[in-house]
Amino acid sequence: MANVDSIAVAPAKPDPTPRTGPASRPAGARAGLSRVRALVAVAPAVLTDGAVIAFALFTVLYHLAFLGDLRPSVTFRIWLLACVVLAVVAVLRARRRAGAPADTTTADSAPAAQDAPGGARPSADRRLLIGVLVAAAVAAISAGVAGTGVSVSWWIPAVAGLLAAVGGLLLVRQAWLTGPAPTPAAPAPTTVQSAYALVVSVLVGISSFFLARNTPDDVYYVGKSVWIAERDLIPLNDFLFSENVLPAMGSQPPIPSIEVFDGAFANVVGIHASSALWYVLLPIMAVLAALALWRLTHRWAPRRPLLAFTVAIAYLYLVAGSDAALGTFHLLRLHEGKGMFVSTVIPLMWLYLTEWFDNRSRRSLLLIVALSITAIGLTNTAAIILPMLVGAAGFAMLLVGRWKAAVVAAVAALAYPIGSLVVSRLLLGGMAATGADDAFFDAAYTYKRTLLFGVVGVISGLALWCGALLARRRTPALLAAGATLALSVLFVPGVLELLSALSGISVVLWRVPWLLALPTLIGLLCTVRVPAPTPALRRAASGGIAVLLVASFALFATPMWSPKSWVDVHDRPTWKLPQQRQSIAFWIKGLDRPQGLLLAPKTIMRTTPIVTSEVRVVLPRDFYLVEYDLNSQFAKDRLLLSGFADGAASPTPAELKPALDRLDVGTICVYNGNRYARDTAPRLGYQEFAKRKAPGAMTCFRRAD
Repeated sequence: MANVDSIAVAPAKPDPTPRTGPASRPAGARAGLSRVRALVAVAPAVLTDGAVIAFALFTVLYHLAFLGDLRPSVTFRIWLLACVVLAVVAVLRARRRAGAPADTTTADSAPAAQDAPGGARPSADRRLLIGVLVAAAVAAISAGVAGTGVSVSWWIPAVAGLLAAVGGLLLVRQAWLTGPAPTPAAPAPTTVQSAYALVVSVLVGISSFFLARNTPDDVYYVGKSVWIAERDLIPLNDFLFSENVLPAMGSQPPIPSIEVFDGAFANVVGIHASSALWYVLLPIMAVLAALALWRLTHRWAPRRPLLAFTVAIAYLYLVAGSDAALGTFHLLRLHEGKGMFVSTVIPLMWLYLTEWFDNRSRRSLLLIVALSITAIGLTNTAAIILPMLVGAAGFAMLLVGRWKAAVVAAVAALAYPIGSLVVSRLLLGGMAATGADDAFFDAAYTYKRTLLFGVVGVISGLALWCGALLARRRTPALLAAGATLALSVLFVPGVLELLSALSGISVVLWRVPWLLALPTLIGLLCTVRVPAPTPALRRAASGGIAVLLVASFALFATPMWSPKSWVDVHDRPTWKLPQQRQSIAFWIKGLDRPQGLLLAPKTIMRTTPIVTSEVRVVLPRDFYLVEYDLNSQFAKDRLLLSGFADGAASPTPAELKPALDRLDVGTICVYNGNRYARDTAPRLGYQEFAKRKAPGAMTCFRRAD
């Protein structure tokens, strides 16, 4: 039979009907549409990678500015100019690459692996797989139940989890050593996928305007930005209790640059630092955090990345409540630096490490270096969590013979954060645990605080101990297995106690679960391959798992917008402060006050530094007094006076007068309900000069000349 393609066919007559489909569009229009689609497809990567490099550049410039004693506004302007130059260079390089012939033979263009690690396994591997699944189920269930009041020894989830982690790592290692090469990598995100991720991320950013969670830490982090914006100086000494005079808190060396960035930005633009943070920077941070989550989920998901990403986002919104739950750090506390670290840096570091171990390109290594600088620019915690994360990834890679790549990655990821802390210690006395939160949480309570308990705790445990079996084959699975093993070891009773004793950093040890990228692993639970006769039924099964996960979060967890999460939901963009306290602080700022400190109820004194640095208060936060010795007169005076202003104590005028004089208190403002303070203030030499009506009715007294 003749080949159909070889048969001559007479040319058809032209169709007089005008075409309206894609083929009828001019070539220029089609090319323009293709470029738009291509830009949308790469937009998440361009935005997140660009943000990482830009903030890393600012952090380096900020650190270098100490040598020249530059003002923050000058550093910010230099940074803006440098960003413009880098953007121009990047565009020119992109155009040159676009004109070069494409290379389609790289490992990254290999087909995506869709099966679980190892494909078809011999019987020994199947037995090991069954053992891992049983151990993971025991660990997850017992860990989740342990926090509900049921008497379960933590040794049960600890040992079962460790067995599951070791078994999972052995399975993944075997799959790596016997699997095909080149490395099966994730396909590039499609235009539709990236568009969906962008839309969700923008919606996340919009929601940040209306959710407000006031935390005691804001008085330091936001207060520092306000201080910098109003003075255009970097406080190397204390700025809360004094005017950059007293020694700075030992637990807060001036390494992070995020507060300086916010203050400098506000100063240059000419807006209030709190408005700059919560109305401009926070929505941008929220978008970047969501895109970072999308990129890791897409890279690690063996299938259905959009579904996994949707479940991960739902987890962050629906699982909050606890002060240490990841949901509270994702959107509600991004502005504190450590929130951006756990929500953006952690997933991006796993992503960049995955890319580095897959292709070992200079670009991947550069991004690892830039991200490590960004991490320490956000929080000092990076110098503690990053070594654990990189150590987990490096150990997994050592097991498959990638020791050179592991060593290079470790140096790239840790050199700047560790080096900056060492330099800070040498020049400024460094970082001390004294005055920090010395409360220690053991493994069981750490799990309960961060991964939670009950149904949600069981789901978190399944994501943790089955992570290596959920992720895409080879590098993602191997890195997930390394993270699981590291955290499982840390969850063994006595390990965190030993780390605390050796390092003195009990303040942050409850944060060790941050190294896991848990939201991504939670999302991967719905990508498990369910045996089904047709692809449609398999997709339906995955959708059913996703619905069950989201329903579990909605039924058994506390959502982000609940009052139990200490969140206020507003119908308009607001500062992340109780509105009445904010109004009172502004009212006090506008009064004709004498020189000296302000004594007011604790909540107002904690709010005032966020509103202005011009009004110095007696006690910004009693927690920070540990830095200055609770037994000192310095601390005793402040605690005595704040109890008086709160109405919690009724010290005599003879006790109050010396403390007021020693602290140079010029103004006393108390709620009208505090009758003892209102009656006592005139006896202390203060005269009434201002009244505020309800709500928040107050009376203010000033020192008589």
